[in-house]
Amino acid sequence: MNENLENNTNEEVIEEVVVHDELTNEQEIKIDEAIQETNKVEEGNRAGTILEGLLFIVGDEGITLAQASEVLGVSQERAESEFNQLQALYADDSRGFEIANYGGTYKFLSKAIVHPYAEKLFQTTKTAGISHAALETLAIIAYKQPITRVEIEEIRGVGCDMMLRKLEARNLVRENGRSDAPGRPILYEVTDEFMDSFKLYSLDELPKLPEFSTDENNENLFD
Repeated sequence: MNENLENNTNEEVIEEVVVHDELTNEQEIKIDEAIQETNKVEEGNRAGTILEGLLFIVGDEGITLAQASEVLGVSQERAESEFNQLQALYADDSRGFEIANYGGTYKFLSKAIVHPYAEKLFQTTKTAGISHAALETLAIIAYKQPITRVEIEEIRGVGCDMMLRKLEARNLVRENGRSDAPGRPILYEVTDEFMDSFKLYSLDELPKLPEFSTDENNENLFD
């Protein structure tokens, strides 16, 4: 109700000053302020929709109250209220997702009823081969673990959120705490299932990576 009144007030301000052919600087400022306030109200009304889309984009990393508050330009209390409404919406049995809250970080999770079907879909190598992209991701994790999703993407040059989900569903990788980097992203490592699938007793058995010299005087690449 207050937002509607505020919208009406802003519109009245704009209508009041635009009836004149020429506007003073003060009137132009009033118009700009009124438009900005109207835009804020409109964005605030769509806060839940925006949060829903952001939750989908960030995947396993989730969104904190502080991040949601800053991005939307609303108070943390308002952001928490929007999250609570989304949680109630996804709690319905007709939804395959739910929104979990881990220490103030909200994220999408598939519901328990989906898990056995996910295991069938993403069977281990007994029934389905591993794609080249999956092998690349696994190799990066095996050599660099523990490693964050962003670090993996920097090495591969492409997004890997969905790939990590598939590898987790196949029990080839798992979460191993959180990094101390800003936002405390999730760290990933390979599992015992990975070791068994590739017949490894330890990661020391992985092939040694080639060493590249950084001495430009050793070789002229253009010879």
